[in-house]
Formats: sequence, structure tokens, C-alpha cells
Amino acid sequence: MEPDALPEVGIVTTDAQVRRLLPLMRAYCDFYRVSPADGALLAMSRALMADPAREGVQLLASQGGHDVGFATLFWSWETTTANRIGVMNDLFVSATSRGHGVASMLIQACLERCRAHGAARMTWQTAPDNLAAQAVYDHVGATRETWVDYWVETGVLPTAARDSEPG
Repeated sequence: MEPDALPEVGIVTTDAQVRRLLPLMRAYCDFYRVSPADGALLAMSRALMADPAREGVQLLASQGGHDVGFATLFWSWETTTANRIGVMNDLFVSATSRGHGVASMLIQACLERCRAHGAARMTWQTAPDNLAAQAVYDHVGATRETWVDYWVETGVLPTAARDSEPG
């Protein structure tokens, strides 16, 4: 990999790109100590690719012929501002490519997609102990929130589990 070559960031639009994205998504999941099935990750990526105007997009960063990072952007609404928003749900850069501006370029590309989609703002979250990511977010001028996140299981089986059940 050429260390001085600028990363190229593009929207994932082909199944070949989805397959290239899978190892990065797996590494991202490993970082957060979760393990969705590869089939479920591929299904999510394909759903985004099939309906980018309503669902969202994934962006893939490549540098020197290697895939080095990705971001996932979902479309939503925010009642408190009465505006469409983009939710940067995932941002990941491979360990060997961190500190070279890849994350900043992915954030900028997501922000550009949000503008093009008519989103008034882009939101995201990170783990409280992910200080390296927080330093990047502070560097790009993001505003830190103080909300506390909650979640609850719905009882719906994950996509991969539903797909493998006998009909």
C-alpha cells in the first residue's frame, strides 16, 4: 500500500463490492465483540444497495489497491428538528490504515451524501471507551451529545436465522 496515496471513497453499488466489504464489516463486528452471520451482513448490504434512496448507502474506502475502511449511512427523520437525517451507523478503518485521514474522508463522503439526499444533519454514536474514534470526531468538528442510549429485543429473529428456518 502506498502510504501517501489518498484513499478513494465510493458508494457500494455491485455485489462484487459487497463481497469486498464483508471482511471489513466482520472486523468492525469483531471490534465490538458481536458476531452476526456473514449471510445477515451480506443481506443488509444488498438491501441498502437495492434501495439507496429509502434505505441508505455503504461507502467503501480503498487505498493503494486495498480496501481500508467503510461507512454505513441510513436515512431517517428527527422529530425534534422536523427534518430528514442521515445516521452514520458504522465507521471502520483497518488498523494499519488508521491515522492517515481515511476516517475523515469517509465522514466527509457521508456528509456529502446527506446533503445530496436533503438531510439536515448527520448523526452517529460510538462506544464511551472508543477514545480514538472520539478524537477523530472532535477533529472533524462534530458536536458531542449527552444522550443515553437504550434498546430492547423485539423477539423477531435475525435475518440469517429467518432465512435458515424450514419453510
